[in-house]
Amino acid sequence: MDRPQPVSPELERDLDNLVSLNARFGSHRLLLKFAGLWLKPGGVYRVLDLATGAGDLPRELVTWARARGIQLKVDAVDFQSSTLAITKSRSATFPEITWTEGNILSFESADPYDLVVCSLALHHFCEADAQALLTRCTALSRRWVLVSDLERSRFASVGIWLLTQFFYREPMTRFDARVSAQRAFSFQEMAAMATAAGWAGFDQGRFLFARQAIWLERK
Repeated sequence: MDRPQPVSPELERDLDNLVSLNARFGSHRLLLKFAGLWLKPGGVYRVLDLATGAGDLPRELVTWARARGIQLKVDAVDFQSSTLAITKSRSATFPEITWTEGNILSFESADPYDLVVCSLALHHFCEADAQALLTRCTALSRRWVLVSDLERSRFASVGIWLLTQFFYREPMTRFDARVSAQRAFSFQEMAAMATAAGWAGFDQGRFLFARQAIWLERK
């Protein structure tokens, strides 16, 4: 999925699978858990979603916010033009979201965001670039940062192998998911990168299934 490629039925199926995996295995629940803690009814917030991929996380967040009278303006950034083309075509009913093609390691904004989110992206980078991404997240946020990913473990590797052997069997999904399990950072590595990136006073936790997250709150 990271490789340059045209819009294709295979890529569309892979994005469908990504949405399904996020919905079934914790990424949506994790995001909305923190949204419930931070975003208050009647509030107005700017949100940045880095490495948006299928765009399901910002859509879930906007749907959740609408039901609570929360106004969001979301910028969703991804480097893959074909992925964004598919994502945008499926998001016509979400005018709150602006889709932008760009490099998340160098993305800039004239104004800071209230909340910066980055989900399931760190493992796509080497440690140095992952650390740089964490630094970029804090530079772009004035209030909250939430970065979540897989946690490297035997449980994650075996679970993802079984899922892609018997259920999510499309070749692109199978390859990407198994590589992701292998390349994910450990719980300790994630904490060390956050510390090296200058995250002062951050929190970290484990979530279902094989998910971990670090988050930062500025009072």
